[in-house]
Amino acid sequence: MKSTTVRRLTLSIAAVTALSGVAACSSSDSGGSGKDDKASGKGTTHVSPIAALRTAEKSTDGADSAKVESTTTMGSLMSMTADGALGWADGLTGNLTITYTGGTMADTMKQLGTTSMEARYLPDAYYAKMGEKFAEQAGGKHWIRYGYEDLADLGGSSGAYLKDQMQNTTPNQSVKLLLASGDVKKVGTEKVRGVDTTHYSGTVDVADLAGKNSNLTASQLAGLKKQLTQAGVSTETVDIWVDGKDLLVKKVEKGEMSAGQYTQTAYYSDYGVKVSATKPPASDTEDFKELLKKQGGTGTTS
Repeated sequence: MKSTTVRRLTLSIAAVTALSGVAACSSSDSGGSGKDDKASGKGTTHVSPIAALRTAEKSTDGADSAKVESTTTMGSLMSMTADGALGWADGLTGNLTITYTGGTMADTMKQLGTTSMEARYLPDAYYAKMGEKFAEQAGGKHWIRYGYEDLADLGGSSGAYLKDQMQNTTPNQSVKLLLASGDVKKVGTEKVRGVDTTHYSGTVDVADLAGKNSNLTASQLAGLKKQLTQAGVSTETVDIWVDGKDLLVKKVEKGEMSAGQYTQTAYYSDYGVKVSATKPPASDTEDFKELLKKQGGTGTTS
């Protein structure tokens, strides 16, 4: 019984970690960019990397949705891939297929008969569809529901961090993070999967965030610093590639986290793609908070 409990809880934490990996270490504050920004930047002559990135941040945020393809490595904890589509017009929605390719989390998933799961995002919760072995241990239910508010309550500061990440996983956050570096530079022009792009790079020093002249508001900088600190990040390098429509098409983030060395590469395409996600049937869903109670959990995570 005890090993089953550990396995379930570890699996639950793995699902949360996967979503955090998709979000990377980006800010949760979208800066209030709206739909009027969709076409901003067209025909604009950019005079500095900062000006170009401000336009890219607004245009990417205003695009509302995109296809996403990413790879993430987090120390010895996990390596994973994610593929699908996300929308952010009115809260985060969408679907990703997450596959663990290495690390302790992949070992945990293998014990349950699968290394892949379907991740479904809705404005109030995140759902993870597990394999048949998990269903056998959960009364026939295949889905785990992670309510964002529950995560904040259960996880303390780390839970609050994950809650913010889950609700605000948008491509423009990487642009905002690069703006916060304060030393962003234009690397040059490159092709990314056949698309002409401009490459920008910078290094984020968490301790110096508040002192950088990045054109971000004080609250945005404070939010970035808080989230990066909670993730155990002291410095991080950020590279992004922006196309001729001022839309982010690739990003690479690298840094040291409390969990080990962190690297994520993501590609974004088909901006404006139709995205829909429906809530899994209640009869096939186990709530994470209730799962903890059934297994004798204390209601908090350390």
